[in-house]
Amino acid sequence: MSLGILNDRHAVVTGGGSGIGAATAATLLGAGARVTLMGRDATRLEAQKTALGGGDNVACVSVDIANEEAVTAAFAQAVAALGEIDILVNNAGQATAAPFAQTDLALWQRMLDVNLTGAFLCTRAVLPAMLKRKSGRIVNVASTAGQVGYPYVAAYCASKHGVIGMTRALALEVATQGVTVNAVCPGYTETELLQASLDQITRKTSRSEAEARSILVRHNPQQRFVTPDEVGDAVLWLCGPGSSAITGQSISVSGGEIT
Repeated sequence: MSLGILNDRHAVVTGGGSGIGAATAATLLGAGARVTLMGRDATRLEAQKTALGGGDNVACVSVDIANEEAVTAAFAQAVAALGEIDILVNNAGQATAAPFAQTDLALWQRMLDVNLTGAFLCTRAVLPAMLKRKSGRIVNVASTAGQVGYPYVAAYCASKHGVIGMTRALALEVATQGVTVNAVCPGYTETELLQASLDQITRKTSRSEAEARSILVRHNPQQRFVTPDEVGDAVLWLCGPGSSAITGQSISVSGGEIT
């Protein structure tokens, strides 16, 4: 049904080498977009490009999104490879758990740098051209941790709440200029980040992985984890021609956990 709705569009997906980013890139490519995968690990990006089978419609750019100069250069490289950028998916992120009293400044700053400042820098890189063309879609991959609080991830929650705040503010600022800005907020999703959380629970509590999964899934009304493809489908909808009236929203993709 989505085949061709993004023809002649160039989408950049940060954190595109795995998980939600890889699934989103595949979904956008399947809808006709040209896709640039961005991330820190060049080898992983190239492997994902091969998996996508996108040929000349897929480019890879290695970048540290928390570095201003690197972001400027990366987006210039993406434009040179596949043309002006019509869609930005700010997906790159990190999650580290620690009790608040054990959250040091380095952990706090790392969560803000990658999850919030990175989204800011990437958005700033694409916005002027979008405003000039009066057309663009920006989708920030936040989290249900940007909508409610969770214990032991204060720094992560703060960064994702910041992403939603930035989304709302920018959406109002550009509302009359053809650019929409939205966030999708996945709950626990079957990715490497989830596996890391499971490993941490099993390591610290001696519970089995099945027991750890039960702990994390118990608050989900559907009693399951979200899949990366489901998040990618939500992103696609926000990037499509039928969503032009949707802006400034933080859409929960969480099986009803957040209502």
